[in-house]
Amino acid sequence: MASFLVAAGLRGAAGGPFDLELGRGEAVAITGPSGAGKSVLLRMIADLDPHEGRVALGGADRAAMPAPSWRRRVAYLPAEPGWWHETAAAHFPDRAAAAEMMPQLALAPALLDQKIHRLSTGERMRLALIRTILPRPDVLLLDEPTGALDPKATVLVEKLLALRLAAGTAIVMVTHDEEQAQRLGAQRMHLEGGRLNLA
Repeated sequence: MASFLVAAGLRGAAGGPFDLELGRGEAVAITGPSGAGKSVLLRMIADLDPHEGRVALGGADRAAMPAPSWRRRVAYLPAEPGWWHETAAAHFPDRAAAAEMMPQLALAPALLDQKIHRLSTGERMRLALIRTILPRPDVLLLDEPTGALDPKATVLVEKLLALRLAAGTAIVMVTHDEEQAQRLGAQRMHLEGGRLNLA
């Protein structure tokens, strides 16, 4: 498959140079010890952390694209997503679309009216994933999207991600679960000592 997302010669706080290529509908799972820089690598691809190197999407260089446009196409979901409104609903421009997707992750649409601080960590994580997926970005950069979830919720998230892969979305995911990479059919890469290699 032709390369769609290309990162070449990335260098930053996580080390480097890092090179990464994947096509539409392909997934890469990045493993490595805590503190190795996996999250920083995702943030470099998202253009959120200082770095050197080149990133391109569909042949279009990120440097030639306004940052908001890039981040709409290449969406980053941190391990601890931010919330800036009192209720969940206020974070979703299209409430109906969010409510429609929520049952896929065992979430009741009524949770949209809950105050954020009353939601569990797992509920917030799943809602944040929905918030990230709804605009249909070309690439998902996911930092341990199931790290705070129980096994049942993890299965549901993986099913949703498999649907996005089937629709052509490319996924770069940080995970400590090597079996998760296998379940999603993801290529495994390992980051340690400032180097990113096939696992």
